[in-house]
Amino acid sequence: MLESRYDVVVVGAGPGGSTVARFCAESGLEVALLEKRQEIGSPKRCAEGLSADSAKLLGLEIPKKCIAQEIDGAVIFAPNGKSITVDYGKTSGYILERKVYDKWLAEEAARAGARVFAKTKVTSVLKSGSSVTGVTAEFEGERFEVEASVTVAADGVESKVSRWAGLDTTNRLVNIDSGYQWEMVGIDIEDPRKIYLYFGNEIAPRGYVWIFPKGKDKANVGIGIGLSNRPAKYYLEKFVRERPELRKGSITEVNTGGIPVGGFLKNMVLDGFLVVGDAAHQVNPIHGGGMKEAVAAGRIAASVISEAVEAGDTSSEKLSRYNELWWKERGEHLRRVERLRQVVEKLSDEELNSLVESLTGDDLVEFSKGAGLKKLASILMKKPGLVKLARHLI
Repeated sequence: MLESRYDVVVVGAGPGGSTVARFCAESGLEVALLEKRQEIGSPKRCAEGLSADSAKLLGLEIPKKCIAQEIDGAVIFAPNGKSITVDYGKTSGYILERKVYDKWLAEEAARAGARVFAKTKVTSVLKSGSSVTGVTAEFEGERFEVEASVTVAADGVESKVSRWAGLDTTNRLVNIDSGYQWEMVGIDIEDPRKIYLYFGNEIAPRGYVWIFPKGKDKANVGIGIGLSNRPAKYYLEKFVRERPELRKGSITEVNTGGIPVGGFLKNMVLDGFLVVGDAAHQVNPIHGGGMKEAVAAGRIAASVISEAVEAGDTSSEKLSRYNELWWKERGEHLRRVERLRQVVEKLSDEELNSLVESLTGDDLVEFSKGAGLKKLASILMKKPGLVKLARHLI
């Protein structure tokens, strides 16, 4: 069972938490990874897409059991139905089975030496003055305290642990999308090796609809939208109802949740404490994907934690190296992507249709990376009403 003292206690066994736990354990630290759900990875709150280059961050080969479908490109639809196809000609990503993938990540953390405990709910943090010194948790009705040199909050977009610790991770509503998704079977998919994205203010206000195939007749069909007078469920039902290839299908799973799409934190640490993943808003703002960012942040956090514990100094000053490295390696890039999102979400359907006429698949790939923004700005500058938006990209 759980010991009363660890070098590191991680709250939340998603990709970020399991990554921190594994790399800290590999460096020789005593680590506890606590997950409130009775089954790690379930229920999923994700469209399950992961790029191939993202997988490399793990330093491990993803087992076939975790992969539902290999992906070699995407088809992006404008409001008027015109599309741009991105085709890499080779596997460039995967649609995962998150329930299998998350559990595998936690198992790898355990194999590295971390102690993993499911159905263990953290109810508060322990503090000594301004320092976080561990957590209070509950397992099967039994309450106990776990002390740690460093406590890591990886407990998702609604992170309570950060709030209890005294770190302000409040995000503005404009930076939170509403997600609603059906896993569907018995549908028609033109090319199961492509993901399909649909844009338009009538389709998905300040967002998009996705179809992520998990086989020849099975897919995650979902939507993410910004602030709207109608819920995400309304728009997804309408989208499916209007498409015969989808409406004949069966719904085998329903997933919902909030998606942070910006509002990155300048400070993510306190004395004896730091935050990673969705809890720190570490998500790509243009498509809402968080698995890659959680793993990237988890590796950075683990390196900083290991160094701090070894030095016997887990103060906020020492741990702030995490802020510095994350902003250098991921934050500045994601901030550029956020600027792109802020521009695209202000375009009308007519403007989106016009934009598609001027872009290629390669352009879209560059935009998703936070690059090529000057080209987009030059296109927008040709339209008098969009000059101010264009300047936001330069």
